[in-house]
Amino acid sequence: MSARVLMVQGCTSDAGKSTLVAALCRWLHRRGVRVAPFKPQNMALNAAVTADGGEIGRAQAVQAQACGLAPRTDFNPVLLKPSSDKGAQVILHGRAIGQMDAVGYHDYKRVAKAAVLASHQRLVDAFDAVVVEGAGSPAEINLRANDIANMGYAEAVDCPVVLIADIDRGGVFAHLVGTLALLSESERARVQGFVINRFRGDIALLQPGLDWLERETGKPVLGVLPWLHGLHLEAEDALPREHADKPGATLRVVVPALPRISNHTDFDALRAHPQVDLRFLGPGEAFPPCDLVVLPGSKATRADLAWLREQGWDAAIARHLRYGGRLIGICGGLQMLGRAVHDPHGIEGDAGSSEALGWLDFETTLQRDKQLREASGHLSIEGVEVRGYEIHCGSSEGPALARPLAILSDGRGDGALSDDGRILGTYLHGLFDTPDTLAALLRWAGLQDARPLDMAALREAALERLADAVEAHLDTGRLSVLLGEAPCAA
Repeated sequence: MSARVLMVQGCTSDAGKSTLVAALCRWLHRRGVRVAPFKPQNMALNAAVTADGGEIGRAQAVQAQACGLAPRTDFNPVLLKPSSDKGAQVILHGRAIGQMDAVGYHDYKRVAKAAVLASHQRLVDAFDAVVVEGAGSPAEINLRANDIANMGYAEAVDCPVVLIADIDRGGVFAHLVGTLALLSESERARVQGFVINRFRGDIALLQPGLDWLERETGKPVLGVLPWLHGLHLEAEDALPREHADKPGATLRVVVPALPRISNHTDFDALRAHPQVDLRFLGPGEAFPPCDLVVLPGSKATRADLAWLREQGWDAAIARHLRYGGRLIGICGGLQMLGRAVHDPHGIEGDAGSSEALGWLDFETTLQRDKQLREASGHLSIEGVEVRGYEIHCGSSEGPALARPLAILSDGRGDGALSDDGRILGTYLHGLFDTPDTLAALLRWAGLQDARPLDMAALREAALERLADAVEAHLDTGRLSVLLGEAPCAA
């Protein structure tokens, strides 16, 4: 028997699609349903390494965790990683196939659609239920032709759709009714109900609007999800909206928000740590005093390096180091710490070379074949265990790498630690997620009483909160029917 498929589409980007899919996956998993997540096409710079040696969107890895599964490339068969305003690296079934501009990818969608449908079929053959996440909005009428991300996929596989909207943005009823108005007749019929997300306040004041919405559209409101404060769950792509106020935080960390910042989920553990005040620094902002600067990953290292210099932040970081501050570079940030970055094949833009910041003695050459692997080993700092994953196409060589930050279990050295011990770099994403590693690095940065924090436990707690919210605030009876199951008891 094939799996029942339910798709979540959103009125806007960041409406809560990823979160709702994760919530439904954990809710079903808790009930003993063999469920899998699926996102046909994702555009994101937050990626994860899969058990079958590829890469997918980070959100789908979290959704897999909600299902009790290891990440697989079939969970996100098409991943687009923007490298400029007009172009992106296209990843098909976990493997990069090259750079395309928007027009070129539009023509390529026939091939991409075949990959999507092949992954879909494998999942429905292997599981009881598949919960699917759309991308952006189905009302983007300029992208309707050959669509594989929203209604084009839903029509092709004949699945029901739930539409979610974010009330915190304002105009939630206009979003829902306007989205329906821009769908075709068959697509409107496919929408089986609405979910309103991020509600704060008295539900009684919202009820007249919910009643009007059901009368106006003839479709049920499946529930209103509250704003869940302090929910520690990786974002699909957007940087966090809010800067958390932590009166008791004593270590100040600054992360430059590069235009093509990748895997900013690396910093979730720092954001969650009660002793750490982390700030993403945006364009035009003055570089504030801090204890630690972290240069993040980048999908376009040379371009982001040039942008960093345009902001004057290279001089600000040099001043930070002169006054005894600490500096970490992760992946593309590591490459920026060296003497030069070479891109002879035009992997991330125009072919050529760029002078890097020169604080560590090595050079990086970008290569066509991307390195994708999970990694573990021990840090040279305090000898603690470290775990993470690598997603990069750069190969770095030079004297600074003879003093690696970590020795990995396969015998390789990773990254570098400066002679004075104040600058370190690594290719490992997820560097801060291991509790003992996090505490050791915070002590290295100057937080002597650093406490460990377990991000894996926080994610599990967040997924459980989401499943609880489904049971408390959504119509689980209707959801069960949509998923081909007997209705849940009230």
